[in-house]
Amino acid sequence: MNLVTSAAASFLVAFPAFISIVNPAAGALIYHQVTATRSHAERTKLAWRVAGYSAVVMLTAFWAGAPVLNFFGISIEALRVAGGLVVAARAWEMLSEPEESEGRKKEQAAPAAMGADVAFFPLTMPFTTGPGTISVAIALSASRPAIAAQLAPFYLGVSVAAILVALSVGFSYALADRIVALLGPARARIMTRLSAFLLLCIGVQILLTGVRGVFEAMPGQ
Repeated sequence: MNLVTSAAASFLVAFPAFISIVNPAAGALIYHQVTATRSHAERTKLAWRVAGYSAVVMLTAFWAGAPVLNFFGISIEALRVAGGLVVAARAWEMLSEPEESEGRKKEQAAPAAMGADVAFFPLTMPFTTGPGTISVAIALSASRPAIAAQLAPFYLGVSVAAILVALSVGFSYALADRIVALLGPARARIMTRLSAFLLLCIGVQILLTGVRGVFEAMPGQ
């Protein structure tokens, strides 16, 4: 498998995972509400600051998450099992109760309606890239290949996916007015459910990979 093919394979796993948990289009609806008192220029500038911070959060969690946990003696298989469980649980919550998830997002982003410098907190953390996104990034990091030659394309593919998702956050938030007019709350919830189902499948796949690794590492296997 050459560099491009390996990187593309990693990208095709990571991009749906990140885009499902971040859900920029649905987030734009709430972003529009909590920044309604600001001018269009201010909202656009703020949107791209949030996008930049979101990229930093995802990349930091992905690049540093698994190595830090490994430093404490946590195996890759344990990371995969735990990460898969967390991602699947988060996806199930989004799938079964999108209204509750939306309400929580509104509460998280509410201070943005009053504060001045709100790009990082609360609009990036925890509204756009909260604990769920960090869990996805760490779970993806835990799924890195064991073969050294495949590490570079793996990290490249996932990093590109994170950057593209951050760019989609910038565009979605900057164009929040148009997205609100196009989608509305009902269509946004449908999109959230579809994204949640895809994320659930990814979480289960990461979990199964971890379980398979545990059995393969057992004596006599």
